[in-house]
Amino acid sequence: MKFKRHNAAQARKIRETVELVYRDAYAAAIASADPFDSPESFMERFDAYTASDRGLDLVMAYHASTEEPIGQTWGWPLGPETAWWRGLISEPEPGFTVETGHRTFALSEIMVRQEWTGHGIAHALHDDLLKGRTEQRATLLVEADNHTAYRAYSAWGWEKVGQLRPAWPEAPLFDALILPLPIDLGH
Repeated sequence: MKFKRHNAAQARKIRETVELVYRDAYAAAIASADPFDSPESFMERFDAYTASDRGLDLVMAYHASTEEPIGQTWGWPLGPETAWWRGLISEPEPGFTVETGHRTFALSEIMVRQEWTGHGIAHALHDDLLKGRTEQRATLLVEADNHTAYRAYSAWGWEKVGQLRPAWPEAPLFDALILPLPIDLGH
């Protein structure tokens, strides 16, 4: 496996690959016909994430010999005007949602194509994206009933701090998790 990093402009150029990985990794969710999980809705969100220079960092995993894309993850630092925390049910502590552009890195997506799950690729993507980050903490959102992801995030050191419903149309209620940075890559 090898990784390639992309900023927002570079990520827009591999949009078809991003969608291919999503369609494979989320085939069951797409089949559920939940409007939030439709490829069109997902790619609309991707286009919004990559439309501005908010510091997006996308890591794509490829099979080393075939160059086949097998997984992806991305995120960005939360700026002072971020909408990330809007929809938070209750603030865990005063000032928790105050962002500076250097306090919190939002891990927005992490996914692995079905054929490659169970091989540690999600963890490797996670670690590659977060290594060297200079923010104090990272955050991500996960559906409470996504037990596989929840087990992984817990094992990787993430802790629940609340619940949040993003402003995206048809968005579900998510658990908001936090991970102190920098991460320990010693596993």
